[in-house]
Amino acid sequence: MTHTTHEFNRHTDVCAALADPALVPELPAADGGPVGASVAWLRATAARFSSGETHRRRRALVEAELTRLEPAALRRAVTAGGDGEVRVRVVHALAEALEMPQPREVAEAVTLVAGVYFGGADPTADEAVARLVALLVSEDTDQWTLEAAANRIGLLVQACAATAALVDAALVDAAADGSAPLARVLRETPPVRTMRRVAVRTTRVAGRDIAEGDVVLLDLAAAQTAHPVPLTFGAPPRVCPGRAHALALADGLLQRPLTAFAHLHHRAAPLLLPNAWDYASAAALAARGFDAIGTTSLGVAAALGLPDGAAATAAATLALARRLGRGTFRFTVDAEGGFSDEPEEVAELARRLHDAGAAGINLEDGRSDGTLTPVELHAAKIAAVKAAVPALFVNARTDTHWLGRQEEQTAERLAVYEQAGADGVFVPGLSDPDGIAALLATLVVPLNILYTPTGPDLAGLAALGVRRISLGSLLYRRALAAAVTAATDIRDGRPADLGAPTYTEVQATSGSVFMA
Repeated sequence: MTHTTHEFNRHTDVCAALADPALVPELPAADGGPVGASVAWLRATAARFSSGETHRRRRALVEAELTRLEPAALRRAVTAGGDGEVRVRVVHALAEALEMPQPREVAEAVTLVAGVYFGGADPTADEAVARLVALLVSEDTDQWTLEAAANRIGLLVQACAATAALVDAALVDAAADGSAPLARVLRETPPVRTMRRVAVRTTRVAGRDIAEGDVVLLDLAAAQTAHPVPLTFGAPPRVCPGRAHALALADGLLQRPLTAFAHLHHRAAPLLLPNAWDYASAAALAARGFDAIGTTSLGVAAALGLPDGAAATAAATLALARRLGRGTFRFTVDAEGGFSDEPEEVAELARRLHDAGAAGINLEDGRSDGTLTPVELHAAKIAAVKAAVPALFVNARTDTHWLGRQEEQTAERLAVYEQAGADGVFVPGLSDPDGIAALLATLVVPLNILYTPTGPDLAGLAALGVRRISLGSLLYRRALAAAVTAATDIRDGRPADLGAPTYTEVQATSGSVFMA
């Protein structure tokens, strides 16, 4: 029977095909092969080429392995791995992290398997599979142990091929210096350019009838030409579970420097960022052990009797940064939209903030009139800042959810900001766990979420994969409420909670820096 081949090259159509359970990965060779001793057996046993309940079971094995690995630790390990072939270094770092025996031998065997994993045959690769199985399982084993071993091998093989391709593309794209944002590389030169699916039953995708047995070719490279969101790591419900790990390995191989502040966004636990409004509040928070302090534009503006978000506090924000820079703590500055729509002016402000001691800057695309800055203009601001001050951590904020405008375009906006060079992205107003998880599946850089009592707690946000949690203006508003409550309680003769730092304690925390 002759089957039709369907090609999809539009972003929405590719996503629809990836989400259709009737379309499953096409096995590049016949099932079978000697158990535990051939590439054909590996393909038939790995999650990559499975579907339905079998895929879910095998994917769970891979996910369990990945949960043991902290991406930042992989980045450090592959950076320290010395010179050598990219694929070998990737697999060696993973095998060591997974506590596999003889990681160098594992790495060399995996590179042989990777050459034919997605199609073709090679007796040498079959022998490599047999060696890997012998290293990972004992002689007396059952099919479930062999299945687990196959999926551990499959994890290494896919990391070997895709990560090496991503690094190679990044080096070429950036004229061999590895400076281009990985988000831009993923879109413009995707390491995985096509995917193939086969229909296990008749279905309809993007207006096309696809019969059982038909082949569907997904052209990822073409789909991304007119769309900012990369598809290299798949799309829901088949998002690659190793996305963060692959990006960490690629960053490590490219040896891109991370500042101490940037490192705080790549740990197992997310960065909890309290937001201060003056030196005293920042110093008091730092004294309680917070790794970094943010500023709140509302607090800075309100303290001066000025509106927030109206570009009225540029001088005050810079003055606060200069005061904070006299302390010993890391801080990042909420600079609204950069206080200008001229990218060069925003970049000059960023340079001054960095000179004052700021480790990062928050740039938002929301405007005081309730509209959003055009995405191209906001991206130009980000690019100008990164060009002027490469070491400054740019947290690109979109107010789609905060303002309730164009929420469906959140992922597209953030993808453009990533590709402009943003080091992190921020979506205040987004608190739905499913929405956060769906957004994370599209991102390359760390996601920042604004804490809200009605949303997930810190543990829940961490479990989703959020890497930075801001408190925004909450602390300033709470401080106002506490002050007003104490004053009115005293005035009205009610018992008042007057617990507070002493005069001496406040003087010791904040006053001494100016007397030094």
